[in-house]
Amino acid sequence: MESNLLELHIVRHGKSSWDYPHIADIDRPLTERGIENAHQMAQRFLANYHTPDLIITSSAARAVHTCLIFARILHVPFEQITINDLIYNGTDDEILGMIHSTPPGVKRLMIFGHNPAFTDLANRFLQHKIDNLPTAGIVSLHFNAPDWLEINRGNMVSEFFDFPKRLT
Repeated sequence: MESNLLELHIVRHGKSSWDYPHIADIDRPLTERGIENAHQMAQRFLANYHTPDLIITSSAARAVHTCLIFARILHVPFEQITINDLIYNGTDDEILGMIHSTPPGVKRLMIFGHNPAFTDLANRFLQHKIDNLPTAGIVSLHFNAPDWLEINRGNMVSEFFDFPKRLT
């Protein structure tokens, strides 16, 4: 019997640098702290969850870098990583539409992106809303749903919110 449990992991990119005023926002890199936090959070994720079946990341350099750190630590092959421009400037509605179109064989989806859309997206489902999804923060949601189009707060069976400063 196939399980209807779907996992959605919403990950905000690591802390990014503002030290390069002449480069485009999309090209801003991670700071040293951003890299360290991404490593810490990926290790913590690995200790508590199964490897994602699919990762979708924003096209912004800071999101891609965070994603690659997670993918390496979680042993996710590059073939299971997609870069999607929609996440960079997309609204929570648009990102939810992207999630709804996730292929049926994917049971564990991880997405990497930005605020405010990621905080807004998480708050659509969380029983206890958050003010802000911090950099390198993760909201993990589990749904008892037959497919991604059916996920909603009513069929969410568990939630977990973690962020780097909780590690200390």
